[in-house]
Amino acid sequence: MRYEIRDLHLFRAVSKMSRPIADATHKISDIAFYIVEITTKENVKGQGYLLSFHYSPGAIEGALKDIRHFVLENGYCVNETLKMKQEYEQECEYFGNPGVLRWAQAAVNVAMWDAWGRILGQPVYRLLGSNGKKIPVYGSGGWLSYSDEELLDEVTEYKKRGFHAVKIKVGSQDMERDICRLTKVREAVGNGMKIMMDANQGMDVPGAIRLSDRARKLGIHWFEEPVANTDFAGYEMLRNKTGISLAMGEREYDDQALKSLIVRNAIDLWQPDLLRIGGVEEWRNTAALAQAWHIPCLPHYYKDYDVPLLATVGNACGAESFDWIDGIIDNPMKIEEGYAVLREGSGWGFSFRPECMMEIACE
Repeated sequence: MRYEIRDLHLFRAVSKMSRPIADATHKISDIAFYIVEITTKENVKGQGYLLSFHYSPGAIEGALKDIRHFVLENGYCVNETLKMKQEYEQECEYFGNPGVLRWAQAAVNVAMWDAWGRILGQPVYRLLGSNGKKIPVYGSGGWLSYSDEELLDEVTEYKKRGFHAVKIKVGSQDMERDICRLTKVREAVGNGMKIMMDANQGMDVPGAIRLSDRARKLGIHWFEEPVANTDFAGYEMLRNKTGISLAMGEREYDDQALKSLIVRNAIDLWQPDLLRIGGVEEWRNTAALAQAWHIPCLPHYYKDYDVPLLATVGNACGAESFDWIDGIIDNPMKIEEGYAVLREGSGWGFSFRPECMMEIACE
């Protein structure tokens, strides 16, 4: 049987945990998502979603509507993920593949993998070959918009749930506030818990060096996106001068930054974003490149997809954990003693609850 895609519907959903938050470079008003749902001629469904927050709804919806038309016009089968990607990127080349067009293509890619797993009755990680490892997760958040009380409530709740690591936002206009927040978190969680910090590209190199030096006594495990993702020399200087481990990759649409940082010996953890990088195959390709240079893979945000994918690579380091979709899906991921429990359901093992999905008109 061919399992050709018969229809493709688009939806928007908002997290039940939605509230304004902020990091060093962004103020975020909504925790919102777009969902692609494909249906085969045999009535098998598959879903893929992308995190959109409140940004550029017209552009995102336009890109999703365009790829919907392309997929339905060309009659792809759900296992033809590479064929669809290559042909769509050729179609989109005139306006440039990196950016929102790749996000749209990746959302369809993820939905195709979900449908293919459901057809075969297997979770995606088994289709790709499991490494048999337990995947640790870390508690993410620590937004700069939090009060000290909100910050400490969050990190202590992660500790109560069995997490072994938390990540805190830095890059305040006043560095003293960053040091104060990090210090309070260390005091609250104790020395047995790892603390990481993330500047979301919101610092310059001298400031990142000063913060790294001052935070050394707090035992910071690694520093994520201290400076602009294009400042490869800055990453090199920061690592050489402070010795702090550096993590980056979530802003990348291909492997060029990873290659450049490898040449400079300026990266310690690779953080691909499944939707920006272009879907399952490209995520795994960059993880393999990182593994060839002994760099662990620690992907950005999408734990419900990343955990099963990490279970298929040799350099899995861990996954970032937010609870944002847990209230709007039918099977939230279980986390026990700081490790994710792989879902045994077919495909990705979860679906968005229909009552939480608002359909987007496409005709």
